[in-house]
Amino acid sequence: MTAKIFFVLAVNFAYLAVEGNLINGDRSFSIDYKSNSFLKDGKPFQYISGSIHYSRIPRVYWRDRLLKMYMAGLNAVQVYVPWNYHETVQGEPIFTGDRDLGHFLDLANQTGLLVILRPGPYICAEWEMGGLPAWLLEKPNILLRSSDPDYMQAVSNWLAVLLPTVKPWLYTSMGNIISVQVENEYGSYHACDYNYIRQLQTLFRYFLGGDVVLFTTDGNTDKEMSCGSLQGLYATIDFGTDTDITTAFKRQRRFEPHGPLVNSEFYTGWLDHWGEGHAQVDQWNVSRMLGEMLALGANVNMYMFEGGTNFGYWNGADHDTRYRSVVTSYDYDAPLTEAGDPTEKLLLIRDVIQQFRDVPVGPMPPATPKFAYGFVTLRKVGNISSLLNTLSPQGPIQSQYLLTFEEVKQYYGYMLYRTKLPRELWEPTPLISPLNGVHDRAYVTINGVFQGLLERDTTLVMNISGKQGDTMDLLVENMGRGILGNLILGRDVLTDWEIYPLDMDGAIAGGWPHSEAPQAPPACQKEPSAGPVFYMGTLQPNGLAWDTFLKLNNWSKGQVWINGVNLGRYWSSRGPQQTLYVPGPLLSTTKPNNITVLELEGAPQALRVLFMDRPQLNNTTGRS
Repeated sequence: MTAKIFFVLAVNFAYLAVEGNLINGDRSFSIDYKSNSFLKDGKPFQYISGSIHYSRIPRVYWRDRLLKMYMAGLNAVQVYVPWNYHETVQGEPIFTGDRDLGHFLDLANQTGLLVILRPGPYICAEWEMGGLPAWLLEKPNILLRSSDPDYMQAVSNWLAVLLPTVKPWLYTSMGNIISVQVENEYGSYHACDYNYIRQLQTLFRYFLGGDVVLFTTDGNTDKEMSCGSLQGLYATIDFGTDTDITTAFKRQRRFEPHGPLVNSEFYTGWLDHWGEGHAQVDQWNVSRMLGEMLALGANVNMYMFEGGTNFGYWNGADHDTRYRSVVTSYDYDAPLTEAGDPTEKLLLIRDVIQQFRDVPVGPMPPATPKFAYGFVTLRKVGNISSLLNTLSPQGPIQSQYLLTFEEVKQYYGYMLYRTKLPRELWEPTPLISPLNGVHDRAYVTINGVFQGLLERDTTLVMNISGKQGDTMDLLVENMGRGILGNLILGRDVLTDWEIYPLDMDGAIAGGWPHSEAPQAPPACQKEPSAGPVFYMGTLQPNGLAWDTFLKLNNWSKGQVWINGVNLGRYWSSRGPQQTLYVPGPLLSTTKPNNITVLELEGAPQALRVLFMDRPQLNNTTGRS
């Protein structure tokens, strides 16, 4: 049978299930504190769920991924709603295209999957700013994730849009949402503001009604469970294979003496950070522990079941003892790979699940086809300083002192800051980023010549020299909110700035640089260019539009666009990730495919990129 036939069967099963409930009476989903279980339509119910993030998967692949989860034996999926993904501009929420949450919920419903919804407003998920919109920071003294009036007003406005949108999808309204999380792992946050959680609870009840099951999720410590839980919100816990099941569920029982056991995030893998190894979790430990929890009657959500990709600028960061930025791939060593392919881990999980519930009959839908398109040679377009008319057509903002990204309403990506050297610098003079003000990297040029970079936590001082009046440019890359304070040159605070917000994505989506480039073959580059430089090339069509993986061997760090779509960041020199996932639907089968690369530090002498048929996610040396 084909995957299409399996999907039709899944739709029919889901339809029959709905029809049966309609015949037998009203639909309901609740907590039975006497029998320590959930009740679905009055009968005990155990969910076996997996996390999937629609914001990390192209819309065209949503159906494929959900069907594979259904065929693995899951009866539910857990879904985050990233606020900043939907409301990038304040007051202008978007629910179309890849942001069409209703379509995703509908596909899950058609496939026969219930939904555990996690609408935040903070979601963590290693997503940029935890899902909170950057425009919140336009108020410099705002207290995020607290009962601060400015923050709560913005949250209330957002939930007044989001929650009525999802209410028709509640299970009791003939939809498939069985429960809704309030906030996310709040016990891990320093504030411990119970008034904040109470206000959220009031909003959720107001918009969703009194019958929906509301819950919290927190880590496996007393502090986290205490600060993150609240009466009236069912407290669940999360933990992975390195945790003793009995000890963890005893902790949940201290906060919920009765009701279902729930592990809301059972970690099938883990995330990757730049400069560290690719995380892996043993598949046998995952399957063994899953079986033990299901045997206890526990409800389990596997995080992640498919991770997907942090396209564009959406990769977030962790800051525990130090700042660590998350890579572009969110593969997570999950049962479904970043490209949605079934793994041996998935098959082991399905074997466990079928011991506890009926698993759909038939083989797992296959992996999407992959193709190695081979090498493409690029050519230089120009450095950032020479392209400002294209990348910042509105011109610079004049300011005596540096302004943050939020102050000029440039929430993601890159900005260029320009000033003149205030005096002669005959000897190398320190350029200082006090108090770690560069978040996270600033690429410094004098009169267009690359001098080096300032980097958060790592390089807070660099030496420069030059003549009075020389032009100094700083291209600031926003991996953690851009630049937050003034720069000092020697003993002088630098002033009189021209600030260029750069709309790279808009220009490239509009066809630049290919639309303006002469149709000439790429010239050989004799000397590698240093500093931020754009390059371009084309992948010629061959009649296929299959998934592929782009490798930038010996390139350093930067950004890649294919046919105007921002694939995300690469950092080959740091690793571990060495390839970027390119979904096949981005490619044209008949027209040249435009490749645009922004290399920030230094391109290799051979300006080539390679399209492979498999990913390479575990190379910390950055060279191969």
